[in-house]
Amino acid sequence: MLSGGRLSVSVAFATSPNLTRSLSKIPSSRFLGHKISYFSNPVFSAVSLVKWNSRMVDSKAANFTIRASAQPLKNADELIDSVETFIFDCDGVIWKGDSLIDGVPETLDMLRSRGKRLVFVTNNSTKSRKQYGKKFETLGLNVSEEEIFASSFAAAAYLKSINFPKDKKVYVIGEDGILKELELAGFQYLGGPEDGGKKIELKPGFLMEHDESVGAVVVGFDRYFNYYKIQYGTLCIRENPGCLFIATNRDAVTHLTDAQEWAGGGSMVGAISGSTQREPLVVGKPSTFMMDYLANKFNILKSQICMVGDRLDTDILFGQNGGCKTLLVLSGVTSLSMLQNPNNSIQPDFYTNKISDFLSLKAATV
Repeated sequence: MLSGGRLSVSVAFATSPNLTRSLSKIPSSRFLGHKISYFSNPVFSAVSLVKWNSRMVDSKAANFTIRASAQPLKNADELIDSVETFIFDCDGVIWKGDSLIDGVPETLDMLRSRGKRLVFVTNNSTKSRKQYGKKFETLGLNVSEEEIFASSFAAAAYLKSINFPKDKKVYVIGEDGILKELELAGFQYLGGPEDGGKKIELKPGFLMEHDESVGAVVVGFDRYFNYYKIQYGTLCIRENPGCLFIATNRDAVTHLTDAQEWAGGGSMVGAISGSTQREPLVVGKPSTFMMDYLANKFNILKSQICMVGDRLDTDILFGQNGGCKTLLVLSGVTSLSMLQNPNNSIQPDFYTNKISDFLSLKAATV
C-alpha cells in the first residue's frame, strides 16, 4: 500500500549491498517457507513482487520496504514549512571541489530568514570542523563551527561515547582532520600523514613491529595511503586484543577536483577490510551514529529534519535510516538516469537539480 509517498510490501527488490548482505543470510533454497531458485541478486518488477507477496507471504512476516519512485520537487514552500532543520551534505551540494555551486549563499540566507536550523554533514575526513569552517569562510559562506559535522569529528565523538581508554592509542590511516579531532578529544594517536613516506624494506626474515597499546584503527580518506599503513593497521587489528576497526566512511568516489571523480575513502577501508577479514564500524553516513548525535545535541525530532544530498547510498540512505525526509540534488554524483535506473532501490522523497531551486520553485508557486 502507499503511505507517505512510500510503497510498503513484505519484500524489497534491489541490488544494493545492504539488501544483498541481508538476503545472503537466507538459505538459497527457501525464502519464508517458499522455494525459490536464486536470490543472491534479486531483480523483480514491483508489480510481480506485490502479486507474489499477496499470494504467498503474510504481510507481517518481513519488514522490507520498497519506496515509490521519487517525485520531482515542485513546491519548495511545502517542504520548507514541513521541517525545522535542513541537513546538507557539502561536496556536490554546497560546493564541487573548490568551486561554490551557483545560488547557494542566497538559498541558505532564505532558509535562515525563515527560521530553519542548518547543519552541514560531510563524510570527508581530511579536515576538522575548524578547518571546514575556514573553507566555508573562504567561499563567502557564514557557517559556524557548531553547524559543521565531518566524519573526522564523528570518529572522535564515537570513541568518547564508548569511553575509549585514555591510555590506549589510535592508529590513523587518514589525514590531518582526524588527528586534529582526536587531539581535541584528548586521545593519543600515531600514524596519519607522517607515515605516508614510510616504506617497508622486505628482506628474508624481516618482521614488522607495531605498538601493542593501539586499541583502535581509524581509516578515512588518505592521499598518502601506502603498503606500510596497510600492514601496520592490519597488525594492530589482528594482533592487539579487542582492537577496534573504525571507518569514517565507505564512499566509493570523492571530488578532489571538479573535473572528474576520484577514488574515495572506501578504497582505503576496503584494503584494510580485505587484509584483516573484518568489517569496520562506520561512523559517517549512512550510519545512524551521526544522525543520533545531531538529534540529541540539538534536541531535534528526526521527523522534522530534511536530509539534502547528492549521493543515494550515503546521503539519502542516511536520511532514510534516520527517519527523515530526503531530497536528492543532481548537482553532484547522482544523475537522473542513475536515480531512475530500475536496479536502484534507494528512492528519496523528492529530487531537484540544485538547492537554489528552493528559490525558483518558491517563486513559481507564489
